[in-house]
Amino acid sequence: MDAVLFLTLGLLAQSLGLSAGVSRLKRPSTLYPWRQPPALGRVRRAWVIPPISVSENHKRLPYPLVQIKSDKQQLGSVLYSIQGPGVDEEPRGVFSIDKFTGKVFLNAMLDREQTDRFRLRAFALDLGGSTLEEPTDLEIVVVDQNDNRPVFRQEVFTGSVLEGAPPGTYVTKAEATDADDPETDNAALRYSILEQGGPQLFSIDEHLGEIRTVQVGLDREVVAVYNLTLQVADMSGDGLTATASAIITLEDINDNAPGFTRDEFSLQATEAIGGLDVGRLEVEDRDLPGSPNWVARFTILEGDPNEQFAVRTDPKTNEGVLTVVKPLDYETRKHYQLTVAVHNEAPLQAATPRAIRGQARVSVRVQDVNEPPVFHENPLRTSVAEGAAPGTSVTTVFARDPDTQQPQRLSYSKDYDPEDWLQVDRDTGRIQTQRVLSPESPFLKDGWYRAIILVQDDASPPSTATGTLSIEILEVNDHAPELTLRSGSLCSKPDQGSGLLLSATDEDLPPHGAPFHFQLSPRVPELAQNWSLSRINVSHARLRLRHQVQEGLHRLSLLLGDSGQPPLQREQPLNVTVCRCDRDGACLPGAAALRAGGAGLSLEALLIVLASGLLLMRRLRHGAAAPLSRAQGPPRAASTAPRCSIRPRAAPASPSAAHQPS
Repeated sequence: MDAVLFLTLGLLAQSLGLSAGVSRLKRPSTLYPWRQPPALGRVRRAWVIPPISVSENHKRLPYPLVQIKSDKQQLGSVLYSIQGPGVDEEPRGVFSIDKFTGKVFLNAMLDREQTDRFRLRAFALDLGGSTLEEPTDLEIVVVDQNDNRPVFRQEVFTGSVLEGAPPGTYVTKAEATDADDPETDNAALRYSILEQGGPQLFSIDEHLGEIRTVQVGLDREVVAVYNLTLQVADMSGDGLTATASAIITLEDINDNAPGFTRDEFSLQATEAIGGLDVGRLEVEDRDLPGSPNWVARFTILEGDPNEQFAVRTDPKTNEGVLTVVKPLDYETRKHYQLTVAVHNEAPLQAATPRAIRGQARVSVRVQDVNEPPVFHENPLRTSVAEGAAPGTSVTTVFARDPDTQQPQRLSYSKDYDPEDWLQVDRDTGRIQTQRVLSPESPFLKDGWYRAIILVQDDASPPSTATGTLSIEILEVNDHAPELTLRSGSLCSKPDQGSGLLLSATDEDLPPHGAPFHFQLSPRVPELAQNWSLSRINVSHARLRLRHQVQEGLHRLSLLLGDSGQPPLQREQPLNVTVCRCDRDGACLPGAAALRAGGAGLSLEALLIVLASGLLLMRRLRHGAAAPLSRAQGPPRAASTAPRCSIRPRAAPASPSAAHQPS
């Protein structure tokens, strides 16, 4: 099928390049899209149908666009129809066709920004509804009009730039859009600045919308914020316009040095008080308050060799606060002349001039006050022997009055003496005991007694100072050591058992107690022939037999000494029961107890005698025991008498006491 589109009146031949036969049609606005070529000759290929253009916002409606016609049937015997968006698809009713004449009409105003083209299909049918030809495409292009103003993306654009920035420094960018056809001048945008509120300090790129500085002289301290009125216009600047604002903030740089408001400040400070604020040093700085370019820092250059003053910055007012960090002494120095410098926390810009008052003189006069006395030594430590008699001298406290230009009398007294043990001389400060301090006092802590002494001047009003007196109660060696146990047992054969473990205690505290010294009494030299003592540790010794001795009770005399200065000794008796032992070093029953009979038996010996008697009676009853008397001596080894281990009471724990027999 040959497809031909005739656009509007008188345009078909010019638009499509039709043959002379077509140009002789009586109705040039009529299109024969289904005309067949002659049967003989070369067959023509289908013509390309150009789009039909119609302007948006066309108001003369209905408006004829084109007429199509088929040459297959006579006029009146063909029915025409169109389909597609704008007809039977949304948006419906935009286009229509006269089904008898083939005229296509525009029935509604078009908006290119909503739909920029429509693609329809045209049909030719006979009166019976049969298709005469294949459908042909019909494209309608909506021609743009400048019916949309440009729109800024924001109502207010913001930017910032350092004060003093050089020309050409980028600040911010304005952006706008236009809904018209971007391929036409309807959307060709141009930017401009309508108002700057002062000198022409900023420019805008008309194509890109970039805002830049154009000259030097931006000074935040003169103008901190600039408000620009921007315009954008389409049609390359000659069409529709829109406006917006640009707020440009100048960022601060440290181009102003801080300075004092005066050349000299006069202040007063009270002596003897540290951490005291003396006064304020006012400064001014034109830079941005609160920023490092504005915050002041102070330095004392001269007049404070002992570093008794300091200057800190008040974060709210930026003033310098002069403070006494070490107490002043009126009697030593009455007046200070300080030189103080001020500078910013941030460094100054290189070209910034120095401040006129970058330094100031600060005169500080010291005010005299009645200062409290001062102890020569505080706290004071001394010592006293335990059990010191009343009237024993303890120490003498001494204090001085710092107010040398106002001589005053000092007096001493007690403030804290929980045992009321001490007596203080009011005029001299001499301290002595007024009774004996009990060693059981709850106020003795680890051998120390604590008291508080007062000293007061006679000014009006008086000043008082307190001093701590710590007294060490020295231990005295007034107790000799004592045996922990005074009885025990040993095997009659020296090679049996592990000997008798001896231990001692002393009521004195170190160094007047252990190590203890154990020895056999020198008054009885014959003891050393049968017995021996060997030291185990600082508080224990071991007693052994040198050779076999008679079984029974033996009374020994031991001499015990401590390590005090001077050392104390005490001679003490020790009852030792010598018995016959089994292989384990345990005493066999009977013999030892009988041999000790009648000689002042101890409780243990009596228990041994009773146990042995019971065993003898039992054996005699069965006829298996022989009489046992003192004269007969110990029973023979072949005796079948049952054994009974007799062990002493437990001695204090020691490394070698675990296996000691009684």
